[in-house]
Amino acid sequence: MVPNFSALNEHFQWALREDVGEGDHSARACIPTEASGKAHLLIKQEGIVAGIALAQHLFSLFEPQAEFEPLLHDGDRVSVGDIAFVVKGPSRSLLTIERLVLNYMQRLSGIATLSGKYAAAVAGTKAKVLDTRKTTPGLRILEKWAVQLGGCYNHRMGLYDMVMLKDNHIDFCGGIAQAIQTTHEYLKNNGLNLNIEIEVRNEEELDQVLRTGGVQRIMLDNFSPERTLQAVSKIGGQYEIESSGGITLETIRRYAECGVDYISVGALTHQIGSLDMSLKAF
Repeated sequence: MVPNFSALNEHFQWALREDVGEGDHSARACIPTEASGKAHLLIKQEGIVAGIALAQHLFSLFEPQAEFEPLLHDGDRVSVGDIAFVVKGPSRSLLTIERLVLNYMQRLSGIATLSGKYAAAVAGTKAKVLDTRKTTPGLRILEKWAVQLGGCYNHRMGLYDMVMLKDNHIDFCGGIAQAIQTTHEYLKNNGLNLNIEIEVRNEEELDQVLRTGGVQRIMLDNFSPERTLQAVSKIGGQYEIESSGGITLETIRRYAECGVDYISVGALTHQIGSLDMSLKAF
């Protein structure tokens, strides 16, 4: 699913203004107004590329005369020396837009690359790796797109498309049974049809959820693989099961092999390194 980039045009405009300010004096100082040029995006690190379609949108948004030729597709695995796209147009504009395009593409490609590693780590199990809401403000749509390109899956997009009863909700509400009951009343009173997920911190809370019912998914928060295996057996397929909390590339396979349906990993979007690439004139 390619995002509707036009819905983010206001953000893109702000981002370019942040960089350009009163003007790109470097380009103006040495490049004639009428000069035109050609550049390509050079991949300098192995990974998964993300943001080619976004780059095309940005060049077209800020320089209508730009001619964009994609040579790769978003989600492709790339190696050092690969060329992702070629762009032609007024030289000043290409230089002014360069860093904006790279900032987005490097970060999104870093997310896609890390997501690819997590997806590979659970291959052959039924577990799907999910992202979280730990995203850069204003860029959630793009970052969750990059997660998909890497082979992982999106959890809820925001607070509006699923009910997730976490520890603070439960504690503020007065307990698990009360939280589930009041949630059902709220959904009914407001004509909403949303799935309910509830977080449990220990076996006692899990037992309370199993006695109460009324949810679609149970999140096992900070359970060890051994405790997770026991919880999966106790739940017995009655509900979807999600593991969460400090799960890394080194440990995720053990959780997946416990038979959980989902594993949420905040690191997909908030502990990533950008993929190295550069825009080179030729």
